[in-house]
Amino acid sequence: MPILLAAFLVLAAALTTGAPLVASQPAAAASPATEKADSVLVVKSERRLYLLRDGAVIATYRVSLGQNPLGHKFFQGDGRTPEGVYRLDGKNDHSRFYRSIKISYPNPADRQRARKYGGPPGGDIMLHGQPSTDNVSALKRIAQSPTSWTDGCIAVENWAMDEIWAAVDNGTPIEIVP
Repeated sequence: MPILLAAFLVLAAALTTGAPLVASQPAAAASPATEKADSVLVVKSERRLYLLRDGAVIATYRVSLGQNPLGHKFFQGDGRTPEGVYRLDGKNDHSRFYRSIKISYPNPADRQRARKYGGPPGGDIMLHGQPSTDNVSALKRIAQSPTSWTDGCIAVENWAMDEIWAAVDNGTPIEIVP
């Protein structure tokens, strides 16, 4: 898993030099608006999304995950955010959330796992912003659990979605780890 290894090397270097690990917003010199990410890492246990360029963290954002955030997605409707290596493969500026970028889930292993557990794998796993004001069910879930309210997607604040949108291209790899 080269993305994960690169991120851990960056974190290890920060620990040994005393440098800060991550900031909530990108540094001005490394803003995603001026620098493209070549990969994305989501660490579910940290509720963080990292934009990476050549293995270095260029920005980090807080994320919300599925309603059942522990473990890999088994099948449609389980409320889990998948784990694995995927691609960002389509931007939607007219989503029912503030912008969305499709994640290439499910892959063949995901389909096989879903069959094993007796359900379809689902799809429409997205990286997206906040729900529109008419998306009442999502707004209720946010009120109940601000960090675990999606149906399995990865959600960020709208300002973060704008920065991520500008920093990634279709085909950018995304790795989602526990």
